[in-house]
Amino acid sequence: MPRLQSLPCQPPPTQTPQNQLDESSPETSNSEEQEWVSGFELIALIAGCTLVVFLMLLDTTVITTAIPQITDQFQSLQDVGWYGSSYQLASSVLLPLTGKIYQSFGTKWTFLCFFAIFEIGSLVCGVASSSMMLIIGRTVAGIGGSGIQNGALIIIAECAPMPKRPALTGFMLGVSQVGVVAGPLIGGVLTQYTTWRWCFYINLPAGIVVATLLCFIRIPNHCDNPMNLLAIKKALGNLDLIGFLLFIPAVTQFLLALQYGGDRFPWASATIIGLFCGSGCTLLAFLLWEHYKADNAMIPFFVVRKTIIWSSCLVSGFLKATSVCALYYLPIYFQAVKNKTPMMSGVYIIPTIVGQLLGTMLSGRLVERVGYYLPFTVTGGVISSIGCGLVSTFTPDTTAYKWVCYQFLSGLGRGIAMQMPIIAVQMAINPYQIPVAVGLVMFGQSLMSSIFLSSAAVIFNGSLKRLLTQYSPSIDAQIVISAGATAFRGVIPTSQVANVVMAYSKSLDCVFYLVSGAAVMVFVFSWGTGWENIKKENSQTGAA
Repeated sequence: MPRLQSLPCQPPPTQTPQNQLDESSPETSNSEEQEWVSGFELIALIAGCTLVVFLMLLDTTVITTAIPQITDQFQSLQDVGWYGSSYQLASSVLLPLTGKIYQSFGTKWTFLCFFAIFEIGSLVCGVASSSMMLIIGRTVAGIGGSGIQNGALIIIAECAPMPKRPALTGFMLGVSQVGVVAGPLIGGVLTQYTTWRWCFYINLPAGIVVATLLCFIRIPNHCDNPMNLLAIKKALGNLDLIGFLLFIPAVTQFLLALQYGGDRFPWASATIIGLFCGSGCTLLAFLLWEHYKADNAMIPFFVVRKTIIWSSCLVSGFLKATSVCALYYLPIYFQAVKNKTPMMSGVYIIPTIVGQLLGTMLSGRLVERVGYYLPFTVTGGVISSIGCGLVSTFTPDTTAYKWVCYQFLSGLGRGIAMQMPIIAVQMAINPYQIPVAVGLVMFGQSLMSSIFLSSAAVIFNGSLKRLLTQYSPSIDAQIVISAGATAFRGVIPTSQVANVVMAYSKSLDCVFYLVSGAAVMVFVFSWGTGWENIKKENSQTGAA
């Protein structure tokens, strides 16, 4: 059975400093060896982690089709934005810290704790008696969700040797991503035939089963410190809580500026400028503190400055941005341009997910055989760029054959490259730093998604206003925009519908120009993710 030397949770005082150790040789302990998980235990572990990540991703979109009934019950139309942003903000600001948490405590119980917090948040949402209670529940769920996906990836890294990780990671990411698309469909069915509360209750029974299963499975642990009071106190001291407290306002203000800019407040308003300035100042203070903390920082600079690490974060972030923008704006194309129902628009974007699922699982198996991940990162960037570029050619008359094939192609490219940044960072650093590196990759995904969604909204709204004036000068553009993507046909003359549909179509093309640019950036930065062979025994080079 393949073996890999494991590292103690805290390097002994006599060892080389962590940054020097990482830059020279990751293998520092010849006295300890760790057996990998195999057989039924590995199957059960991967299935359990996949289901947990599936539920977490499902929770991010299941609420979308339930929002109308929620706002009817709570009379809370003004709070709609917070139902999503409260989850996103809580998850984003915690992501870098989760790496340090996994690094300091046992992986298994840390993962289960994050999942328990996520389940508590789901329960609070399900029993919510007011809009504020629902927002609080979404925030709690976001806190728990921040440590779930990266925790599952860390578990795979600790339970399987490097040559097997691409296939396992590909399976987990591919299957769990189905939750993103299935969310609106499941949410619509539950809301229509039961109550919107089951959009959150659905997480509870499945969660109990998974948690019970994982409790009885042995997960190898890089952290050998006993979990007594002294060890916990020492671990808490290693979390860099001051850095975290500086990081929270920096990210929160930045994300709020992106969310409010051009919507609630003009971009040139004092509010938006103040949020950006506040974010920049606190970010500067955070960076100075992290430099002072050196190896004990929440985001260690010696990790971030490695070319493979920052390139992988950018590749993963751009990939996530293309995926999220597609999932947000393709339904608008089918509902506004093709005049399909919300549920059918969810069905019509299935080719994207099928391509993504096939790409992740196929590339995982191929990397396991070939040994090198860089060709798949580059290939995924090329195919995704071509697919997204073709999607930007959609018109009101685009045939089903074209929109199926173009979506499949863009999803296939994303799927091929999706897991490669995770593999790359594991090859680049000491096993002790893997939780921190994976947390940074997940944070890159979250931050890039927020930036590109906000940018896409600005581009779409600005283009729609301009094109509505051009194609339908007799129609008040604000009335069309206020009516929404599905109801505008009821507020304008029938003779103007085709013109408004064309304005929507061309505005969506502009959004996919942006998405195509993000896909091109995947190709550009993929060259920095390193040329490493995962088949080498204990190969984690630490090369920058």
